[in-house]
Amino acid sequence: PYTTLFRSIKDGGEHHTPEYVARNPMHEVPTLEIDGHTLIQSTAIIEYLEESRPDLPKLLPSDPAARAIVRSMVETIASDTQPVQNLRVLKYLVRTLDRSDEEKQEWGRHWIANGLRGLECLLAKYAGKYCYGDQVTVADVVLVPQLYNASRFNVDMSEFPIIQRIAQELNELDAFKAAHPHVQPDCPEDLRTK
Repeated sequence: PYTTLFRSIKDGGEHHTPEYVARNPMHEVPTLEIDGHTLIQSTAIIEYLEESRPDLPKLLPSDPAARAIVRSMVETIASDTQPVQNLRVLKYLVRTLDRSDEEKQEWGRHWIANGLRGLECLLAKYAGKYCYGDQVTVADVVLVPQLYNASRFNVDMSEFPIIQRIAQELNELDAFKAAHPHVQPDCPEDLRTK
């Protein structure tokens, strides 16, 4: 159980309020307050939950080499791909660098496809049913939101058959269905999954 205190989408960005910035000076989501700590950054939060909640399903392999490979996949998405097409970068392109909406779309499409190409190569070596073998890992957890962005930017996914296959598998899992942006409490009504 958890309580949502701030929502990024609703009302144009509650993550810019002074109250939120006091918790997360990056003006970004997510922020998790747990066990007397305020944690920011998705992968840091995921790893904290992994290490502090032994009763939860494990998202990192126990073998050090396997764990490093999964983390490489995670960083390919979370560090190399997602940041260059997130909202604050795109706003900077349009508002400060005077780029058009079409150029903004092309920017996002380019960097997402670039990251997915690298990931597809890693998956060719290590994927099973999911990104790494047949157990859901952190790599799968960060992949699905990136694919949501790929759809938003009209990335041609035919170039990524392994990623598409894995996405189909993941989208059948209850946890991934429950995490979809269109079923979240702060999703605008016009995007909400009926």
